[in-house]
Amino acid sequence: MKQQILFDLDDTLVYCNKYFHDTLDRFADRLAEWFGPAGVRKEEIAAKQTEIDIAGVQVLGFKSEHFPQSMIDTYRYFQRVTGRARSALEEDQLWKLGNSVYALEIEPYPMMDETLESLSASGHELHLYTGGDSEIQLRKIESMRLERYFKDRIYIRQHKNTDALEQILSSGGFDRGNTWMIGNSVRTDVLPALHCGINAVYLKQEAEWAYNVIPIDAMPRGALLTLSELPQVPPAIRQYLDDLLMRESG
Repeated sequence: MKQQILFDLDDTLVYCNKYFHDTLDRFADRLAEWFGPAGVRKEEIAAKQTEIDIAGVQVLGFKSEHFPQSMIDTYRYFQRVTGRARSALEEDQLWKLGNSVYALEIEPYPMMDETLESLSASGHELHLYTGGDSEIQLRKIESMRLERYFKDRIYIRQHKNTDALEQILSSGGFDRGNTWMIGNSVRTDVLPALHCGINAVYLKQEAEWAYNVIPIDAMPRGALLTLSELPQVPPAIRQYLDDLLMRESG
C-alpha cells in the first residue's frame, strides 16, 4: 500500500540539537566568568536561558534571530539582578556566538540516504516538513541534496504546530489513513500528527531540547510507533502495514 510519509528535518534526518547544546555550553561558561563573582552558577544560567528560549519560541516560532536574542536576554537578566554593568561589546559577542550555530556544516544522521531510498523504492511518496527560517532550512536541504527524494514536496513553516500541519494535509489532498509523520519532537511532530488523524513515528533522540519534551496526551487513530534510529523506519512501517493487512483479511 502506497503511503504518504512526511519527514521532519532537524534531528530526524540531520543533526541539530547537538550544535545548539555545544553553543549553549560555551555561552553558559562565558556568563559564568562574567557573573560568577556575584555568585551566579552555570546551572542557573542554563536554566534561565532555557526558560527565556521556550517562552520566545511559543510566541515567535522558529525565527533564527530568536536564539541569539535569548542569550542576550539571559545576559541582561543577570546583569539586572547582580548590578553588573551592561556592555554593548559583550552583547555583540553573544549575538555572534548565537548566530554561529547556523553556519556550521550540516551532518546527516547515519543511514539517512539509505532510509529514504528504501522508502522511495517501496513506492511511497516522501514529503519534507520542517520548521525554521526558509533561508537556513533551504541551505540544509540543498547541502544534503534532499530534493532527490522530496522534489517539490517540501514545506517550511515558522510555526510548526497542528494548524500548520492541518493546512498542509488539507491543501495537499492527503489520504490520512495512509499518511505518516516522522519526527523527533512530541510537541511539533507527534502531537500535531495525532490531532490531525494521521499515523506518527516518534523518533526519540537523546539529549532532546526541553521545548520538545511534553506528554503524549492524544489517542492515535492509526499507528503511533516509537523508534530510536532512523533506519528502523522502513521495516517498522512495513511491519505495521503487514499486520494491518492480516487483521483486515482474517
